[in-house]
Amino acid sequence: MNQNRDKNVLILGANSDVAKECIKQYVKKEFYVVAASRNIQSLKNFAEENKLEEKMTVLYFDSMEFESHQKFYNELVIKPHIVVYAAGFLVDNERALREFKGTQQMMATNYMGAVSILNIIATDLSNKNLERIVGLSSLSGVRGRKSNFVYGSTKAAFTTYLAGLRQELAVRNIKVNVLVIGYIRTKINEGLQLNEFLIMEPDYVAKFIVNAGSSFTIVPNFKWKIIYLILKFLPDSLVAKLP
Repeated sequence: MNQNRDKNVLILGANSDVAKECIKQYVKKEFYVVAASRNIQSLKNFAEENKLEEKMTVLYFDSMEFESHQKFYNELVIKPHIVVYAAGFLVDNERALREFKGTQQMMATNYMGAVSILNIIATDLSNKNLERIVGLSSLSGVRGRKSNFVYGSTKAAFTTYLAGLRQELAVRNIKVNVLVIGYIRTKINEGLQLNEFLIMEPDYVAKFIVNAGSSFTIVPNFKWKIIYLILKFLPDSLVAKLP
């Protein structure tokens, strides 16, 4: 790792399509990127294809291996200025209802793993670099709906955690943002019947992450902002009629 970089960003779950676009955009802003994922070969191939080998480091990180998180953080050569938690896992709601293994993996990846590693990062008072933590959540977590409430509950929990973490870190002037995201054209949504009019591209979403400001909740795209507000304030009796 080039230790002369002024700033660096740690991306956890860096093998997602959105995370890879974030890597490109952070590099353009002259950040050094530490990209962490279970699939390190995919990230190495990505770095080679995009000629980023000198601008990023690839590390192994598994959000579900909670006992490894402290060691992972301790071994970072430089502690991060920005942390992006982009790890995510999704199974169909019907499957989640009947097979707890899928539910457990969603809970572990989308919430428990995030809390495990972000608690470690947030409580390291020796890291004077830390400026911002960004978490990727979902519109599915705004209200419980019968089509996706198991997955949505993990994202709702993550959003609530980040809201409290924001308050905890405010005294140290560390920003915390949550991206409340709708449909994206990514691997996780392959095979799903989605409205093309509402689908966002990974590079579009990545811009909102890389350029996050002071607002806690960030909802990319005006169409999804409208949906977010409708979901947030719709009476329960009407939410119950939604798919």
